[in-house]
Amino acid sequence: MPAVCRDCLTSFDSGARCPACRSVRVVSHPELTTLSIAHMDCDAFYASVEKRDDPTLADKPVIIGGGRRGVVSTACYVARIKGVRSAMPMFQALKLCPDAVVIKPRMSAYVEASKAIKEMMLELTPAIEPLSLDEAFMDLRGTERLHGAPPAVMLARLIKRMRDELGLSGSIGLSHNKFLAKVASDLDKPRGFSVIGKAETNDFLAGKPVRMIWGVGPAAQASLEKVGIRTFDDLLRWEKSELVARFGGTGERLFHIARGEDFRRVSAHAPMKSISKETTFFEDTANPEVLDGHIWRLSVQVADRAKAKELAGRVITLKLKRANFTQITRRVSLREPTQMSDRIYREARALFDTVKDQGPFRLIGTGISDLCKADGADLSGDLLDPDAIKRTKAERATDAIRDRFGSDAIRKGRSLR
Repeated sequence: MPAVCRDCLTSFDSGARCPACRSVRVVSHPELTTLSIAHMDCDAFYASVEKRDDPTLADKPVIIGGGRRGVVSTACYVARIKGVRSAMPMFQALKLCPDAVVIKPRMSAYVEASKAIKEMMLELTPAIEPLSLDEAFMDLRGTERLHGAPPAVMLARLIKRMRDELGLSGSIGLSHNKFLAKVASDLDKPRGFSVIGKAETNDFLAGKPVRMIWGVGPAAQASLEKVGIRTFDDLLRWEKSELVARFGGTGERLFHIARGEDFRRVSAHAPMKSISKETTFFEDTANPEVLDGHIWRLSVQVADRAKAKELAGRVITLKLKRANFTQITRRVSLREPTQMSDRIYREARALFDTVKDQGPFRLIGTGISDLCKADGADLSGDLLDPDAIKRTKAERATDAIRDRFGSDAIRKGRSLR
């Protein structure tokens, strides 16, 4: 059975221990040398960057997120062992892990690390489809002749380089399509390398819950359960026409996914569709000053991400979630794209003023969409607001100060609400 050592990259025929370095970090599989679709997912990426940059955090539980009223962006594995999960309200996370070190996100540091990882991936293949800063699909078909080694060996080398050169770890899923590659990358985190071959696909999926399907969240899962679909076995009992009649276009995808089929290609040019941030409150609130403060802070975070990626958006969105979990969404299209927190805030605040419902609300979010390159954004300003250009210049100057002295070096008064 083909095998490769993940520590010294030696390829060999079979065995649980590497014959060259005696490491037990070995991945072996009958189809190891023939599979070429991979998913790489960094391990607790934001928290790992913070631990790398501050070695005193190495053995401590680290949570990346806002204050007590915010939510968890991500948590290191020390905190996850205690039950902390992404999107969990911060107050709940701190109850589970009271000794956690809470750190506000540093998007510029995460973007820089992400770019370094992408450069390493580009040395393997140009066919890379990023899903976020910390995960991407790769299509390594046809690269064996170029590298003199099968994709599995090159993927093991990638993870080793990430660890040695960047101080970061990741997990690999290797299979014959995108769906199974992503499933595989979650099987053995952190620092995992899992393989799902063609021959074992049906046996692997048998009995698995449908929530494993990428894109099937709680709402979709509930819809499937209403008609008795809880597992892949349940899906297999439905004809394609029945699934399409019940679930539309999603039904056809479910039919194929149930059989381990995914015909999507790895698209190196799949564009980012939106940038958004939201926060869930510790206590539901209808206080307009508190909500205004959150709109400003979220607008700054959205703008920071847009600037880091050199993007701008033509559509501003405001999202509110009521105490009963029903949602209000408002959008406005701009004459020209923006990446300025001042413009995002003013438009989002105007959208908030159009909402007749007084709350209380449990969540608020802002975002930009219809994204484009930032070249040419925020040049002409708002014809109805002659001071817009002045505020844009002031914000650029503020950004320079924050880049040099830290994100808290300068703040607006409304951010303290």
